[in-house]
Amino acid sequence: MPHSATTAPVTAEGNRRRRGWRRRASHLAADVTAWAGGFLIAASTRQEFDLTVDQARRTAAVGVMAGLLHLGLGVLRRVWSGRHPLGSLQEVRGLAGTTTAAAALVLFGLLVSGERPVPASTPVAGGAMALLLMLGLRTAYRHRRDRALRPDALAASRVLLFGAGSAGEGLLRAMMTDPRSRYLPVGLLDDDPDKRDLRVEGVRVLGGRHDVRDAVRRTRASTVIFSVANADATLIRQIREATLRAGAAFKILPPVRDLVDHRITVTDVRDVKISDLLGRRQVVGDLTLSGNGLTGRRILVTGAGGSIGSELCRQIMRADPGELMMLDRDESALHALQMSLHGRALLDGPELILADLRDDEEIRRIIRERRPEIIFHAAALKHLTLLQRHPGEAIRTNVWGTLSVLDACRDVARFVNISTDKAADPVSVLGYSKRITERLTAHAAATHPGTFLSVRFGNVLSSRGSVVTAFQRQIESGQPVTVTHPDVTRYLMTVQEAVHLVLQAAEIGRDGEALVLDMGEPVRIDDLARQMIEQAASPVPIVYTGLRPGEKLHEDLLGTGEADVRPLHPLISHVTVPALEPAEVSGLDPFDDADKIIAKLAMLCARPVGPVADGAVRLPLSR
Repeated sequence: MPHSATTAPVTAEGNRRRRGWRRRASHLAADVTAWAGGFLIAASTRQEFDLTVDQARRTAAVGVMAGLLHLGLGVLRRVWSGRHPLGSLQEVRGLAGTTTAAAALVLFGLLVSGERPVPASTPVAGGAMALLLMLGLRTAYRHRRDRALRPDALAASRVLLFGAGSAGEGLLRAMMTDPRSRYLPVGLLDDDPDKRDLRVEGVRVLGGRHDVRDAVRRTRASTVIFSVANADATLIRQIREATLRAGAAFKILPPVRDLVDHRITVTDVRDVKISDLLGRRQVVGDLTLSGNGLTGRRILVTGAGGSIGSELCRQIMRADPGELMMLDRDESALHALQMSLHGRALLDGPELILADLRDDEEIRRIIRERRPEIIFHAAALKHLTLLQRHPGEAIRTNVWGTLSVLDACRDVARFVNISTDKAADPVSVLGYSKRITERLTAHAAATHPGTFLSVRFGNVLSSRGSVVTAFQRQIESGQPVTVTHPDVTRYLMTVQEAVHLVLQAAEIGRDGEALVLDMGEPVRIDDLARQMIEQAASPVPIVYTGLRPGEKLHEDLLGTGEADVRPLHPLISHVTVPALEPAEVSGLDPFDDADKIIAKLAMLCARPVGPVADGAVRLPLSR
């Protein structure tokens, strides 16, 4: 009768266990044999290899008895129970201790007995020889096993690893112990002169950064993998250029800060990203974040389907919130978000909320019924040029949409408004609208019981509509890359950094403030474009289009009169924001002439406002 499907795993498990027992039994027998052989070698050496048959028989018998004693002690100490890998350093320590104890017991027995079948020195020398033989057998086993685990030399790509530090060694060992690995290391490169001729898993260091071309030619490597932990962008660019000149492909191991949750594996190797080449210092690793303030809390993220909102949801999920509510008006974005979080997208869970910030009553109802404790407000229109042409849309979404959320948040413990560096001394509709939301948030801080604050950061790499995404599409289509001005600069950060700052603000931000991250030096967009073109399969030209209305040549992190005060963290500035009465924006007309709307928005940003009195009553929203 054929076996049922359910018996197959049981059979496989039984076979695995039988193979394990056979392997351990063979090693136990080998250890007993090693004791007998060790005693014979020790006795033969003492007799100058002139043992009689009777002496050899007695010596072998005592050696076997010592081996059986060794096995008994080993069973008591669980040396062969599978606690330690065969041939590992831990097993070697266990063997050494058991061998010493067994030799000492045999020696004690010889000293107290009246008749000595072997000299008293034999247990000491024989035990040492037995241990040497046992280690030799295990070394041979490990070598054979390790050779079997290596990638197929015919199927795997030959690679060089630049970087023989901890990250490089970890990656090399991961490759050399995976028979299905697509990479076969054939050499290492490292600038440290003390590592010249070093061998790791049999792979030798062949030189430094100036030896890339020669190493590629000597080893016939098809790929160079950059595996230096937290290297600066200048070194990455140098090794990449040398690799491409040598005719090999260039890959990179992500920085250690991106690999803290797991051991380095072959799947971590990836193509180089533009963020690797920018030359700016990423500061996420310097920001401490406990996540305790999010654990078990009911959290609402508006604009959850966007670049910032979706990354917010992913990082919040790691903090084990009590409930995560994700609100967006884009159903396709919510579908993609649920797929990224859960690996499925049935759109049937209560965590997804399809709603529009412009629907004031619906936003009030959602917050009233779902009762979030913490709100991250990421929903906004953000394309500068479009908003410059349609400023009424900025009023309806960015300003009034934020006001709708704030107006419904009287019982919220913490509200984090996501702003932009364009709100510092704004000159664009986007900057005006986000500066107004900072001031409205400051007003809510003065009139609501919870903590209300804003977070201000620069451009996000690879977000939808970012300059990197636009350049990439132009390059892929063979079109010229359009840069507004040769000297234009922007502060750039990864989406992980931006979201980490937002979560940091939820922990350390104080009422009414705007938190600003120290983002290092700004990046010349012209340099960014040229680096991306260098990575392209075919070069494309750069076309300068000139600054558009509302665009600055250089962005500012802090506005005029804003002090750079960092009371709680050396990388985060706390900026005081003047409050703005909601009544000031409720009367705006989004259908007015564009120039008049822009002038009114600019006036609201510049209007000095005194502090809101304690206990002031917020006017009901009417528009």
